[in-house]
Amino acid sequence: MSEYVVLLYADPSIWRQMSAEQYQETKLKYRAWGLRGRESGLVLGGQKLADDAGKVIRGAKPIVTDGPYSETKEMLGGYFLIRAENYDAAVQACLDHPHMAHGGTIELREVELTLDEALRRV
Repeated sequence: MSEYVVLLYADPSIWRQMSAEQYQETKLKYRAWGLRGRESGLVLGGQKLADDAGKVIRGAKPIVTDGPYSETKEMLGGYFLIRAENYDAAVQACLDHPHMAHGGTIELREVELTLDEALRRV
């Protein structure tokens, strides 16, 4: 089994256009997906990120800027950490994520385990 980080990107204006009721209903769908995943052993954790672009630090002589990409509308809004047999299984597990219903983007990346972590799992 491998671990994957599920990165949730979306245009934050989508959430601001929702009524309070729609927003609450959507949040409940995200929580339900996470709870079902935890119960099945798929989801190891996750968190919603604050509604701001954050900071980016680049270079050998660090330069700090606002947000990752000023030319894009999408922001990283949250993540889940999941465990799956392989990339195909991880993709299948994410296809019904409620994030997709709102025009969001999911980036799925395998987490490279340290040698100690890998040995503990054997």
